[in-house]
Amino acid sequence: MMILAEISGWWYGVAAGLTMLGLGGAFAIVLLIASVKLKVEVAPEVERIHQVLPHLDCGGCGFAGCMEYAKAILQDPGLIGKCSPGGPATSAKIAEMLNLQVSDSGPQKRPIVHCRAHTDDRTMYAEYEGIQSCTAANALANVQACAFGCLGLGDCTRACKFDALHVVDGLSTVDYNKCTGCTACSKACPRNLIEMVPFRFENMMTVACSSKETGKSTRAFCKVGCIGCGVCAKQSDAFTVEDNLARINFEKYQPCGQTEAAYNKCPTGVIVYRGKSAPAPRQPARKEEVAVKA
Repeated sequence: MMILAEISGWWYGVAAGLTMLGLGGAFAIVLLIASVKLKVEVAPEVERIHQVLPHLDCGGCGFAGCMEYAKAILQDPGLIGKCSPGGPATSAKIAEMLNLQVSDSGPQKRPIVHCRAHTDDRTMYAEYEGIQSCTAANALANVQACAFGCLGLGDCTRACKFDALHVVDGLSTVDYNKCTGCTACSKACPRNLIEMVPFRFENMMTVACSSKETGKSTRAFCKVGCIGCGVCAKQSDAFTVEDNLARINFEKYQPCGQTEAAYNKCPTGVIVYRGKSAPAPRQPARKEEVAVKA
């Protein structure tokens, strides 16, 4: 009886295994047939355009991925030139493929971080021990005194596929030799500190601050923040001051003359250069030497 029971159990096991194997094979055949029947045909022209693109699916062009961008180009060739990682060389290849002439799309955009405060420059309320994410920390009111500055927890660095951003002493810093202008970092920053700027020159001047606090408040919790004093705007019409914060009109910007005077006279050194060979930021004046408005 025991032998019969063992044989019976073995047979049931084999039968169950064969049944599962058969079902698995049947499902595989069904999926294979479905993949063939339901396959979406892609136009040969789209495939050729897609092959030229960098296959990064970064979304910088405004489409979900390189394939969607390739389809859009075939529908509207005016979209050629929106692939920042591919650059002009990729645009030229696609245009040649479609027998088109590429128009000048203007200078390529690169990210600028509107903050220059490293860890020692800013006032911290307490050491943050929560989730190591800027998005998580930004939801709290007591991480650092400046509600506008870089949190330095690396959401932008993790979003970059080119290793072009690093957090250096608490501040997100762009490596312009690696940056392709894909816009992933600007989308990842919860405080919208990263602006995509048209680089008409190798190095671009900018106001590295986003604080809209009064000058007195900003100076109280940041050594290098913009105090809205308006000295830059008095030197150059490329600068404007609104809501206690200076900004540059990049259409008027020229890296010499009046803008250079604004750079040299900024009391907090918040006007800086960014780019592949940008000089180190100026040191700010001592706190007691800077007159601010309440």
